[in-house]
Amino acid sequence: MPLPSIVDIARTDLYTQKSELEEKYAIPQVDHILRLRDMVTWCIANPDAKDRQFVDEIMQRYGLSKVTAYADLKIVKSLLPNLSEATRDFHRWRYNEMILETYQMAKKRKDTKTMEKAATSYAKYNRIDVEDESAVPYHMIVVQPFFPTTDPRVVGINPVPNIDERIKKLTKELGASNPDTLNIEYEEADMNFEEIFDEKPQE
Repeated sequence: MPLPSIVDIARTDLYTQKSELEEKYAIPQVDHILRLRDMVTWCIANPDAKDRQFVDEIMQRYGLSKVTAYADLKIVKSLLPNLSEATRDFHRWRYNEMILETYQMAKKRKDTKTMEKAATSYAKYNRIDVEDESAVPYHMIVVQPFFPTTDPRVVGINPVPNIDERIKKLTKELGASNPDTLNIEYEEADMNFEEIFDEKPQE
């Protein structure tokens, strides 16, 4: 089974916790994802930045070669269009990071009150007290087959006995009493349909 590309990993796990990434991927891939995450965050904070500024920034931060820097630029650009969908995930990740940082600072100061508030906020926001909803087994849903039929009983209507004979009889009776309904003359439409429905742009 082929290993997922770094782009595929970034699209699914860009904001996954580092500990979870280390359980799923090799260390070089984890380091690359964290680097891409850092630079995506930088792009969000600097929406007007030019490509050259991105390259200079990532080279300065991580000591990359220019070739690697431009390769990362290409990946980040491919991720940015998805940020409108992933923005909520980004803010969730950012919020969790802020809460955990607050907790660690309060722990160093031995501020148990702030530690309790941070822990409560973290638990409430991530809904850790709520059981995970079971996934709907869509793959087990069988599509109901439908077949064309002239039998009205399939929709709960009782069939009329000798319906064809009754239709012929009524057609004959109504035709005799109203002969104009059988042979109705019509006039040709006095219009040019080719001009009306011509989709070619007019010059």
